[in-house]
Amino acid sequence: MAATISPSVDLSAALVAAPPTLAEWLVILPVAWCLAIGALLVMLRRPIGLHPTIAMSGLAGLVLINGLLLREIAENGPLTMVMGRWLPPFGIAFTADLTGALFAFAAALVALVAGVFSLADINDSGRRYGFYPLLMLLMAGVSGAFLTGDIFNLYVWFEVLLISSFGLLVLGSEPEQIDGTVKYGFLNLVATTLFLIATGYLYAVFGTLNMADVATKAEALRDRAPLMTLTGLFMLAFAMKAAAFPVNFWLPASYHTPRVAVSALFAGLLTKVGIYALVRVMVMLFPVEREELSFILAVAGALTMIVGVLGALAQTDFRRILGYLIVSGIGSMLAGIAVGGPGGIGGAIFYALHSMLVMTGLYFASGIAMRLGASSSIAALAGLYRRHVGFAALTLMLCFAVSGLPPFSGFWPKVMLVKAALDIGAWWLAAALLLAGFLTMIVTGRLFLLAFWREAPPADGEAVSLSPAAFGPLAVLTGLTLLIGLYPEPLLAVIQDAAAGLAEPSAYVNSVFPEGGPQ
Repeated sequence: MAATISPSVDLSAALVAAPPTLAEWLVILPVAWCLAIGALLVMLRRPIGLHPTIAMSGLAGLVLINGLLLREIAENGPLTMVMGRWLPPFGIAFTADLTGALFAFAAALVALVAGVFSLADINDSGRRYGFYPLLMLLMAGVSGAFLTGDIFNLYVWFEVLLISSFGLLVLGSEPEQIDGTVKYGFLNLVATTLFLIATGYLYAVFGTLNMADVATKAEALRDRAPLMTLTGLFMLAFAMKAAAFPVNFWLPASYHTPRVAVSALFAGLLTKVGIYALVRVMVMLFPVEREELSFILAVAGALTMIVGVLGALAQTDFRRILGYLIVSGIGSMLAGIAVGGPGGIGGAIFYALHSMLVMTGLYFASGIAMRLGASSSIAALAGLYRRHVGFAALTLMLCFAVSGLPPFSGFWPKVMLVKAALDIGAWWLAAALLLAGFLTMIVTGRLFLLAFWREAPPADGEAVSLSPAAFGPLAVLTGLTLLIGLYPEPLLAVIQDAAAGLAEPSAYVNSVFPEGGPQ
């Protein structure tokens, strides 16, 4: 019996008719590049001597790709690449705007300098058990999270980076690492479950998971859908991943356990993915609900700042101090999201980019200090400035930067956030920001005085040299924080455009649906 031939179906409204341009391929190239380099490293598991060269070349290529993507978006607006040429809600879209491209470029830069530092920090055993393939897999997850335009796909990339981070945490299999991984894994799995529940809820309400599609439909559904509940679920899930109070204690309990290169990577990247997701969902998709929840976010931000810095004051372990300072910085970013507006959102983005550089650099400093002083306790360290004056000077500059002092990168986002808080009359939030900065200055001053400035026994005060692989990454990141502090205008202009694009996402939507909106 002959099969019935159905009439032709017009798929013009569901498919992208034009072939993708070369620029559009840049949107998915960071993820594909990282996965390809990671797969190559797995296939070359035996000759581990090749791993550093391949990985450094791959990370340098990733910086180049993300730099080209950022320049393209800055010149021509957001870019979208849809899988299989199917338009949402049928296909998954990768959409890059200025916010996503900025975060992706900064993440690639941090990964490259961390990779260089790992040359002096990761031994043959760590390389044999997959440090570099796991690093590339981590960067695939981070890049995918920053560049995807689909909420469920964001969940997928969160899972990819979590799996790779578990592997990096346990690299070495020491009891302390296992303990840190359990704490890290448990709370992150709870957050991931909440994220998945919220994603299912979102699909039930909107019938789509594409961010541009959701942004256009949210206004029409606002009066007849529980968007406040939905936004609250996303806020809680991402706040847990970003280590916001009161679900922040997993971070300082786990970040001091792995190798220093791994801790530095985590400090620079993982919590910032949570902040990015929070900005994307609450500012671009649900701005009205963000306004309604702004007081809760502001209180959480203030408590995160103060609890984090007080926790740092109570510590004597160098890396534990830094873990609490990461938490305190997350509070500043939450405060910016709560305040909203160009100043608040721009300040949060600026602070996140600054924190990616500075906290990574400070973890490098902790590793070098442990190498020079044979201890991670600042009570046991002393006289490090005599052992290497250049290292002490770079560390002091990073301490100034994380405290928000001029002329370093931390000064400008702090000014933006305080001004934005005062502009809306939230004087108590501005006071919390200033108090956190003051207490951070005390924390870093105590750290420097005890570990660097205090006199050491004569036998421990001899000058030593550091390998370029250890000293170079620290110098590069410190130089960047100084450059941004002295000449912030170019970065500030891009950040202001990025914040404006989140508040008014018409260009983002038009890049996904060129005809002006979803069909």
